[in-house]
Amino acid sequence: MTEPDHPGSPLYPEPQQRHRIHRGLVTPRQEHIFNWSLVVLVLLYVTAWIGALAQIERVRNTPEPVGPGEHSEPPESPVGPAEDITSRIFGPPAPKTTYLADTVLAFLHPLRGESGALQFAPVLPGRAVVSNVPGGVGMIVGENAQPSTTAPNDPGIYKLAVAMNEAQRSVDDISVITLVPLSAKQNGRIGSYFLGNWPFESGGTPKTPRYAAPSGFIQVTPQNENFAVSTHFRLRDFLTKDQFSVWPKYVPLQPQLVDKLELTIQELEKQGIHVRHMTIMSGFRTPRYNAGGGNTQGRANLSRHMYGDASDVFVDNDGNGVSDDLNHDGRVDVRDAEVVAAAAERVEKSHGSLVGGIGVYSACCGHGPFTHIDVRGYRARWRGTGSG
Repeated sequence: MTEPDHPGSPLYPEPQQRHRIHRGLVTPRQEHIFNWSLVVLVLLYVTAWIGALAQIERVRNTPEPVGPGEHSEPPESPVGPAEDITSRIFGPPAPKTTYLADTVLAFLHPLRGESGALQFAPVLPGRAVVSNVPGGVGMIVGENAQPSTTAPNDPGIYKLAVAMNEAQRSVDDISVITLVPLSAKQNGRIGSYFLGNWPFESGGTPKTPRYAAPSGFIQVTPQNENFAVSTHFRLRDFLTKDQFSVWPKYVPLQPQLVDKLELTIQELEKQGIHVRHMTIMSGFRTPRYNAGGGNTQGRANLSRHMYGDASDVFVDNDGNGVSDDLNHDGRVDVRDAEVVAAAAERVEKSHGSLVGGIGVYSACCGHGPFTHIDVRGYRARWRGTGSG
């Protein structure tokens, strides 16, 4: 048997390796530089990854601005990038992302009205916010509230959210307003604000339930008077024009009225009449004001203005305090009020639930022409003068 050439060599020598260095393609110095370049590149990548995660955590922990009268919970202690990465890798799995589809929120559509423009839902304390809530769905009314389907007990304006299982979605375009009940009125007043008394409040039977005293009132303060009840209107637009230094004020405001006004604007827009601003010349009138405040010419003893479902309006895009020339005849007169009335008439034909009164008024007594629109529940038409 032939002895191996070198003592200790394997019986079956491994095939000779042909390293790229031995092939003469890369010198040892070049390979050394290449290896260290790879190390530096990997370190840069890891550093950028850690920085990105840390930035995401800082944004997530940044507190949102808090409005007047609100408060927020103190932020949790910040977590360092290394600890955050460790928790992401070795910690419990993150909960699945949950989201409520628009179809789940379909039960809220009635709150937006037939115009789709309403942004408020006035409800008496403890009453249901909306009917036909789907099973398993809860509403969260107010900050940090428990799921419920009823309005809070305290008067105010509350944000709305919808919850289902672990999913939750805020409803940013609708707020719930808890009303102050009629029973809070004592001797004609709620607090310092003087309302007076409604017909039939102390006896007798109104011809329809719509002529009974309002069941509740929105509490209006300097802080919430600019709250948008719809696309074009705010709470302050409907206040009685008296007791200017008295706060809070109280106003009954029927969503059906605001809905009809928004639909009237939509009808005008279809005609090519752009409506940037519709002025509420007269909205709610307290019984006291209706009887003796301002110019009482043309007012009815049972005026719908006392019930929060009537308004005298005109289109005033240029903000000069009188109606715009809507029919482009070069004049501002009752014919412009008739343009608005015709639009409201078309609304009633398409939306029977909003039937009511439509009246046109000529310029008189320091004001220009305007249109009266209400939702009294039955058809009424007239032409008038005075303050409506």
